[in-house]
Amino acid sequence: MSEIKGTAIERTLARPPKDMVAALIFGPDQGLVRERAETLIKAIVPDLKDPFLIADLDDGVLASDPARLFDEAAAISMLGGRRVVRVRGAGNALAKLFEKFLDEPAGDALVVVEGGDLAKSAALRKVFEGAGNAAAIACYGDTPRDLPDVIRDTLRAEGLSIAPDALAEAASRLGSDRGVTRRELEKLALYARGQKEVALADVRAVLGDETEVRSDEAVDAAGEGDLRRLDLALERLWLSGTSPAQVIRVSLGHFQRLLQVKLAAQRGESVEAAMRRGWPQIHFSRSASFKAQVERWSEERLLEAGDLLLETEALTRTTGVPAETVTARALFNIAAMTRAGRR
Repeated sequence: MSEIKGTAIERTLARPPKDMVAALIFGPDQGLVRERAETLIKAIVPDLKDPFLIADLDDGVLASDPARLFDEAAAISMLGGRRVVRVRGAGNALAKLFEKFLDEPAGDALVVVEGGDLAKSAALRKVFEGAGNAAAIACYGDTPRDLPDVIRDTLRAEGLSIAPDALAEAASRLGSDRGVTRRELEKLALYARGQKEVALADVRAVLGDETEVRSDEAVDAAGEGDLRRLDLALERLWLSGTSPAQVIRVSLGHFQRLLQVKLAAQRGESVEAAMRRGWPQIHFSRSASFKAQVERWSEERLLEAGDLLLETEALTRTTGVPAETVTARALFNIAAMTRAGRR
Protein backbone atom coordinates (compact mmCIF):
# COMPACT_ATOMS: atom_id res chain seq x y z
CA MET A 1 0.00 0.00 0.00
CA SER A 2 2.69 2.49 1.10
CA GLU A 3 2.02 6.14 0.11
CA ILE A 4 -1.46 6.88 -1.18
CA LYS A 5 -1.84 9.81 -3.57
CA GLY A 6 -4.38 11.63 -5.74
CA THR A 7 -7.82 10.19 -6.27
CA ALA A 8 -6.82 6.96 -4.51
CA ILE A 9 -6.89 8.84 -1.20
CA GLU A 10 -10.67 9.31 -1.11
CA ARG A 11 -11.25 5.69 -2.17
CA THR A 12 -8.96 4.42 0.56
CA LEU A 13 -10.57 6.57 3.22
CA ALA A 14 -14.10 5.55 2.24
CA ARG A 15 -13.32 1.84 1.75
CA PRO A 16 -10.12 0.89 3.57
CA PRO A 17 -8.55 -2.33 2.21
CA LYS A 18 -9.13 -5.36 4.42
CA ASP A 19 -5.41 -5.99 4.72
CA MET A 20 -4.65 -2.44 5.89
CA VAL A 21 -3.63 -2.63 9.55
CA ALA A 22 -2.77 1.03 10.05
CA ALA A 23 -2.69 4.40 8.31
CA LEU A 24 -0.50 7.42 8.93
CA ILE A 25 -2.20 10.69 8.00
CA PHE A 26 0.16 13.64 8.24
CA GLY A 27 1.09 17.02 6.79
CA PRO A 28 1.16 20.77 7.37
CA ASP A 29 -2.61 21.16 6.96
CA GLN A 30 -3.71 19.85 10.34
CA GLY A 31 -7.36 20.59 9.59
CA LEU A 32 -7.20 18.24 6.61
CA VAL A 33 -5.29 15.68 8.71
CA ARG A 34 -8.16 15.60 11.21
CA GLU A 35 -10.80 15.55 8.49
CA ARG A 36 -9.23 12.62 6.67
CA ALA A 37 -8.54 10.72 9.88
CA GLU A 38 -12.17 11.05 10.91
CA THR A 39 -13.40 10.03 7.45
CA LEU A 40 -11.32 6.86 7.71
CA ILE A 41 -12.50 6.15 11.25
CA LYS A 42 -16.14 6.58 10.22
CA ALA A 43 -15.65 3.94 7.54
CA ILE A 44 -15.15 1.50 10.43
CA VAL A 45 -17.03 3.11 13.34
CA PRO A 46 -19.81 5.58 12.39
CA ASP A 47 -19.89 7.23 15.83
CA LEU A 48 -16.60 9.03 16.57
CA LYS A 49 -17.48 9.16 20.28
CA ASP A 50 -18.17 5.43 20.73
CA PRO A 51 -16.01 4.49 23.76
CA PHE A 52 -16.43 0.78 23.13
CA LEU A 53 -15.11 0.81 19.57
CA ILE A 54 -12.61 3.70 19.61
CA ALA A 55 -9.49 4.02 21.78
CA ASP A 56 -8.22 7.60 21.66
CA LEU A 57 -4.51 7.89 22.53
CA ASP A 58 -1.72 10.42 22.07
CA ASP A 59 2.02 10.16 21.59
CA GLY A 60 2.71 10.81 25.27
CA VAL A 61 0.67 7.78 26.34
CA LEU A 62 2.46 5.48 23.91
CA ALA A 63 5.88 6.91 24.72
CA SER A 64 5.40 6.05 28.40
CA ASP A 65 3.55 2.78 27.80
CA PRO A 66 4.38 1.24 24.36
CA ALA A 67 2.49 -1.97 25.16
CA ARG A 68 -0.73 0.04 25.22
CA LEU A 69 -0.77 0.07 21.40
CA PHE A 70 -0.75 -3.72 21.22
CA ASP A 71 -3.27 -4.07 24.05
CA GLU A 72 -5.76 -1.67 22.47
CA ALA A 73 -5.36 -3.16 19.00
CA ALA A 74 -5.97 -6.67 20.35
CA ALA A 75 -8.94 -5.72 22.56
CA ILE A 76 -12.34 -7.11 21.60
CA SER A 77 -15.47 -5.01 21.91
CA MET A 78 -18.11 -6.48 24.21
CA LEU A 79 -20.79 -5.31 21.77
CA GLY A 80 -19.08 -6.65 18.65
CA GLY A 81 -17.69 -4.82 15.64
CA ARG A 82 -14.20 -3.84 14.52
CA ARG A 83 -12.41 -1.37 16.76
CA VAL A 84 -10.27 1.66 15.90
CA VAL A 85 -7.19 2.87 17.74
CA ARG A 86 -6.69 6.59 17.11
CA VAL A 87 -3.25 8.02 17.86
CA ARG A 88 -2.89 11.81 17.83
CA GLY A 89 0.24 13.93 17.59
CA ALA A 90 2.54 11.09 16.55
CA GLY A 91 6.17 11.92 15.78
CA ASN A 92 9.44 10.20 15.00
CA ALA A 93 9.84 9.05 18.60
CA LEU A 94 7.18 6.40 17.89
CA ALA A 95 8.81 5.09 14.70
CA LYS A 96 10.36 1.98 16.27
CA LEU A 97 7.14 1.14 18.10
CA PHE A 98 5.10 1.24 14.89
CA GLU A 99 7.78 -0.67 13.00
CA LYS A 100 7.46 -3.45 15.55
CA PHE A 101 3.67 -3.29 15.48
CA LEU A 102 3.43 -3.46 11.68
CA ASP A 103 5.83 -6.41 11.62
CA GLU A 104 3.64 -8.32 14.07
CA PRO A 105 0.17 -6.71 14.28
CA ALA A 106 -2.05 -7.52 17.25
CA GLY A 107 -5.78 -8.08 16.83
CA ASP A 108 -7.86 -6.76 13.94
CA ALA A 109 -8.35 -3.12 14.97
CA LEU A 110 -7.52 -0.38 12.47
CA VAL A 111 -4.87 1.97 13.83
CA VAL A 112 -5.30 5.56 12.58
CA VAL A 113 -2.24 7.72 13.29
CA GLU A 114 -2.28 11.52 12.99
CA GLY A 115 1.10 13.22 12.52
CA GLY A 116 2.51 16.65 11.80
CA ASP A 117 4.49 17.91 8.82
CA LEU A 118 6.84 14.95 8.41
CA ALA A 119 9.70 15.32 5.94
CA LYS A 120 10.36 12.63 3.35
CA SER A 121 13.26 11.44 5.48
CA ALA A 122 11.23 11.29 8.71
CA ALA A 123 11.57 7.94 10.46
CA LEU A 124 7.85 7.53 11.18
CA ARG A 125 6.91 8.31 7.60
CA LYS A 126 9.48 5.82 6.28
CA VAL A 127 8.06 3.07 8.48
CA PHE A 128 4.55 3.46 7.08
CA GLU A 129 5.64 3.99 3.47
CA GLY A 130 7.76 0.86 3.62
CA ALA A 131 5.12 -1.42 5.14
CA GLY A 132 2.93 -3.58 2.91
CA ASN A 133 0.06 -3.56 5.40
CA ALA A 134 -0.07 0.17 6.07
CA ALA A 135 -0.80 3.41 4.24
CA ALA A 136 0.72 6.89 4.41
CA ILE A 137 -1.40 9.84 3.33
CA ALA A 138 0.04 13.36 3.12
CA CYS A 139 -2.18 16.40 3.70
CA TYR A 140 -1.17 19.69 2.13
CA GLY A 141 -3.12 22.95 2.06
CA ASP A 142 -5.76 23.51 -0.59
CA THR A 143 -4.27 25.16 -3.66
CA PRO A 144 -5.86 27.96 -5.69
CA ARG A 145 -6.70 25.28 -8.25
CA ASP A 146 -8.64 22.89 -6.02
CA LEU A 147 -10.00 25.29 -3.38
CA PRO A 148 -12.98 26.41 -5.55
CA ASP A 149 -14.12 22.77 -5.73
CA VAL A 150 -13.96 22.49 -1.94
CA ILE A 151 -16.06 25.64 -1.60
CA ARG A 152 -18.63 24.58 -4.21
CA ASP A 153 -18.95 21.04 -2.83
CA THR A 154 -19.36 22.21 0.75
CA LEU A 155 -22.04 24.75 -0.12
CA ARG A 156 -23.79 22.32 -2.48
CA ALA A 157 -24.21 19.93 0.45
CA GLU A 158 -26.14 22.74 2.16
CA GLY A 159 -28.34 23.27 -0.90
CA LEU A 160 -26.52 26.39 -2.05
CA SER A 161 -24.74 27.47 -5.22
CA ILE A 162 -22.29 30.37 -5.33
CA ALA A 163 -21.92 33.21 -7.81
CA PRO A 164 -18.62 33.35 -9.78
CA ASP A 165 -17.46 36.63 -8.22
CA ALA A 166 -18.39 35.36 -4.76
CA LEU A 167 -16.45 32.14 -5.40
CA ALA A 168 -13.33 34.06 -6.39
CA GLU A 169 -13.62 36.26 -3.31
CA ALA A 170 -14.14 33.28 -0.98
CA ALA A 171 -11.14 31.46 -2.49
CA SER A 172 -8.95 34.50 -1.84
CA ARG A 173 -9.85 34.45 1.86
CA LEU A 174 -9.61 30.71 2.57
CA GLY A 175 -7.28 27.76 2.11
CA SER A 176 -4.61 27.92 4.83
CA ASP A 177 -6.18 25.08 6.81
CA ARG A 178 -9.00 22.70 5.79
CA GLY A 179 -10.55 22.79 9.25
CA VAL A 180 -10.66 26.59 9.23
CA THR A 181 -12.06 26.53 5.67
CA ARG A 182 -14.87 24.16 6.69
CA ARG A 183 -15.81 26.24 9.72
CA GLU A 184 -15.88 29.46 7.70
CA LEU A 185 -18.02 27.85 5.00
CA GLU A 186 -20.41 26.56 7.66
CA LYS A 187 -20.83 30.16 8.87
CA LEU A 188 -21.37 31.31 5.29
CA ALA A 189 -24.01 28.64 4.65
CA LEU A 190 -25.80 29.56 7.86
CA TYR A 191 -25.75 33.25 6.89
CA ALA A 192 -27.17 32.48 3.44
CA ARG A 193 -29.85 30.10 4.68
CA GLY A 194 -33.09 30.61 2.76
CA GLN A 195 -31.26 31.74 -0.39
CA LYS A 196 -30.48 29.64 -3.44
CA GLU A 197 -27.15 31.28 -4.22
CA VAL A 198 -24.37 32.82 -2.15
CA ALA A 199 -23.61 36.34 -3.39
CA LEU A 200 -20.46 38.44 -3.17
CA ALA A 201 -22.04 40.57 -0.43
CA ASP A 202 -22.59 37.43 1.65
CA VAL A 203 -18.92 36.44 1.40
CA ARG A 204 -17.75 39.91 2.34
CA ALA A 205 -20.14 40.01 5.28
CA VAL A 206 -18.99 36.69 6.72
CA LEU A 207 -15.46 35.81 5.62
CA GLY A 208 -13.34 38.48 7.19
CA ASP A 209 -13.54 42.24 7.40
CA GLU A 210 -11.95 44.93 9.56
CA THR A 211 -12.10 42.49 12.45
CA GLU A 212 -9.81 40.14 10.55
CA VAL A 213 -7.35 42.97 10.00
CA ARG A 214 -7.38 43.83 13.71
CA SER A 215 -6.84 40.15 14.59
CA ASP A 216 -3.85 40.04 12.23
CA GLU A 217 -2.44 43.10 14.00
CA ALA A 218 -2.75 41.35 17.36
CA VAL A 219 -1.05 38.13 16.24
CA ASP A 220 1.75 40.06 14.51
CA ALA A 221 2.33 42.00 17.72
CA ALA A 222 2.47 38.73 19.67
CA GLY A 223 4.84 37.20 17.12
CA GLU A 224 7.11 40.23 17.34
CA GLY A 225 6.98 40.41 21.14
CA ASP A 226 5.50 43.91 21.07
CA LEU A 227 3.51 43.93 24.33
CA ARG A 228 2.27 47.51 24.10
CA ARG A 229 0.99 47.06 20.54
CA LEU A 230 -0.59 43.74 21.49
CA ASP A 231 -2.40 45.31 24.44
CA LEU A 232 -3.79 48.07 22.21
CA ALA A 233 -4.83 45.62 19.46
CA LEU A 234 -6.66 43.38 21.93
CA GLU A 235 -8.43 46.36 23.50
CA ARG A 236 -9.70 47.36 20.06
CA LEU A 237 -10.83 43.80 19.34
CA TRP A 238 -12.82 43.49 22.55
CA LEU A 239 -14.37 46.95 22.12
CA SER A 240 -15.46 46.02 18.58
CA GLY A 241 -17.20 42.92 19.89
CA THR A 242 -14.83 40.43 18.26
CA SER A 243 -15.20 36.98 19.77
CA PRO A 244 -12.16 35.42 21.46
CA ALA A 245 -12.84 32.29 19.38
CA GLN A 246 -12.14 34.26 16.20
CA VAL A 247 -8.93 35.70 17.64
CA ILE A 248 -7.75 32.21 18.58
CA ARG A 249 -8.63 30.91 15.11
CA VAL A 250 -6.66 33.66 13.40
CA SER A 251 -3.75 33.12 15.81
CA LEU A 252 -3.67 29.39 15.17
CA GLY A 253 -3.68 29.93 11.41
CA HIS A 254 -0.87 32.48 11.74
CA PHE A 255 1.47 30.28 13.76
CA GLN A 256 0.72 27.23 11.63
CA ARG A 257 1.64 29.31 8.60
CA LEU A 258 4.85 30.48 10.27
CA LEU A 259 5.73 26.85 10.97
CA GLN A 260 5.06 25.81 7.37
CA VAL A 261 7.33 28.55 6.03
CA LYS A 262 9.98 27.81 8.67
CA LEU A 263 10.08 24.14 7.72
CA ALA A 264 10.26 25.01 4.02
CA ALA A 265 13.19 27.33 4.72
CA GLN A 266 14.95 24.58 6.65
CA ARG A 267 14.59 22.36 3.57
CA GLY A 268 16.44 24.98 1.54
CA GLU A 269 13.57 26.99 0.07
CA SER A 270 13.74 30.76 0.35
CA VAL A 271 11.41 32.36 2.88
CA GLU A 272 9.95 34.61 0.18
CA ALA A 273 9.16 31.65 -2.09
CA ALA A 274 7.56 29.72 0.74
CA MET A 275 5.45 32.74 1.66
CA ARG A 276 4.24 33.11 -1.93
CA ARG A 277 3.46 29.41 -2.24
CA GLY A 278 1.15 29.39 0.76
CA TRP A 279 -2.56 30.16 0.55
CA PRO A 280 -4.19 32.55 1.19
CA GLN A 281 -1.53 35.05 0.21
CA ILE A 282 -0.01 37.19 2.97
CA HIS A 283 -0.98 40.81 2.47
CA PHE A 284 1.95 42.94 1.34
CA SER A 285 1.56 45.19 4.36
CA ARG A 286 2.40 42.25 6.63
CA SER A 287 5.18 40.66 4.58
CA ALA A 288 8.11 42.30 6.39
CA SER A 289 6.72 41.44 9.81
CA PHE A 290 5.94 37.87 8.77
CA LYS A 291 9.43 37.31 7.37
CA ALA A 292 11.02 38.71 10.53
CA GLN A 293 8.91 36.34 12.64
CA VAL A 294 9.95 33.34 10.54
CA GLU A 295 13.59 34.21 11.17
CA ARG A 296 13.05 34.92 14.87
CA TRP A 297 11.05 31.83 15.84
CA SER A 298 12.42 28.28 15.99
CA GLU A 299 10.44 25.19 15.00
CA GLU A 300 10.30 24.11 18.64
CA ARG A 301 8.89 27.41 19.87
CA LEU A 302 6.35 27.59 17.06
CA LEU A 303 5.07 24.16 18.09
CA GLU A 304 4.88 25.40 21.69
CA ALA A 305 2.89 28.43 20.60
CA GLY A 306 0.50 26.24 18.61
CA ASP A 307 0.00 23.89 21.56
CA LEU A 308 -0.70 26.84 23.87
CA LEU A 309 -3.34 28.20 21.49
CA LEU A 310 -4.99 24.79 21.13
CA GLU A 311 -5.11 24.44 24.91
CA THR A 312 -6.61 27.92 25.15
CA GLU A 313 -9.25 27.07 22.56
CA ALA A 314 -10.22 23.94 24.48
CA LEU A 315 -10.30 25.88 27.75
CA THR A 316 -12.70 28.49 26.39
CA ARG A 317 -15.01 25.82 25.00
CA THR A 318 -15.17 23.43 27.93
CA THR A 319 -15.03 25.66 31.00
CA GLY A 320 -16.65 28.83 32.25
CA VAL A 321 -13.45 30.87 32.33
CA PRO A 322 -13.59 34.42 30.89
CA ALA A 323 -12.70 33.80 27.24
CA GLU A 324 -11.23 37.25 26.63
CA THR A 325 -8.93 36.92 29.64
CA VAL A 326 -7.47 33.51 28.78
CA THR A 327 -7.11 34.45 25.10
CA ALA A 328 -5.21 37.59 26.01
CA ARG A 329 -3.06 35.67 28.47
CA ALA A 330 -2.10 33.15 25.80
CA LEU A 331 -1.05 35.86 23.35
CA PHE A 332 0.92 37.74 26.00
CA ASN A 333 2.69 34.49 26.92
CA ILE A 334 3.57 33.99 23.27
CA ALA A 335 4.85 37.57 23.05
CA ALA A 336 6.92 36.94 26.17
CA MET A 337 8.64 33.98 24.47
CA THR A 338 9.98 36.35 21.86
CA ARG A 339 10.97 39.09 24.30
CA ALA A 340 12.83 36.63 26.50
CA GLY A 341 14.78 35.39 23.50
CA ARG A 342 13.53 31.84 23.92
CA ARG A 343 14.25 30.33 20.53
